[in-house]
Amino acid sequence: MSLPAVAEGFHWTAEAWGAALRCLPLEHVAPHLFSTRQLGFTAPTDQDQLRDAVGADAVVMVSQVHGNRVVVVRDEKQLPARDTEADAIVSCAPGVAVAVRAADCVPLLMADRATGAVAAVHAGWRGTAARIATAALETLGRESGSSPADVLVAIGPSIGPCCYEVGSELVDAFAAAGHERYLIDRWFATPPPPRGSRQRARLRLDVGAANRDQLVLAGVPEDQIFVSGLCTAMNLDVLTSYRAEKDHAGRLIAAIRANPI
Repeated sequence: MSLPAVAEGFHWTAEAWGAALRCLPLEHVAPHLFSTRQLGFTAPTDQDQLRDAVGADAVVMVSQVHGNRVVVVRDEKQLPARDTEADAIVSCAPGVAVAVRAADCVPLLMADRATGAVAAVHAGWRGTAARIATAALETLGRESGSSPADVLVAIGPSIGPCCYEVGSELVDAFAAAGHERYLIDRWFATPPPPRGSRQRARLRLDVGAANRDQLVLAGVPEDQIFVSGLCTAMNLDVLTSYRAEKDHAGRLIAAIRANPI
């Protein structure tokens, strides 16, 4: 399998199941990874392989509902149930990896270089409109005293604006959620139609950029946010995309483990 080129700051690694993507600056703070379609996550051994790859004793996932609720792992002996509804998990427990699943939605991994506390975030368009990434950042601050200036963020593979055609109702949803018009205009774009065509091109949403901008506005330095630059729908040999594959799509895993300083 040929692995696609990634943005500066990311690199591919070889794992027990195949390839995984890691963010170099984040590696210095917390063990983490973004999986590929080679990790099917359908057999019990898959979770064991993921756990071992980030040096954890357990992996915590929740029931993702495209909202902005954040759950917290404070103790390795008191873990949230798998059916807990949330779209972000914050952890200060070094023996626990927190993880989210995605198949076009944006997976974000955060780590505080001052405390080692971490967060895993699942941001679809609804969660992005509801500011799930900044909700996780704020929870990091409450739980561990994290300052946004100390937080590093890796944004993993997700559907890119090249492939994410949306309707105008999404613009209305972002406006109703209180996002500034200049930001909405930046996140939603209409590409020029093909030469000679009279048909107006559909809107395209850059959901990764929307999450990045929200974190910058919340105080995370822009040069501490790293974007993989991989579109899930354009790299189906390595990644998986619900928009492209529908019910046949698997899920990619983004996992990170706290590493107290």
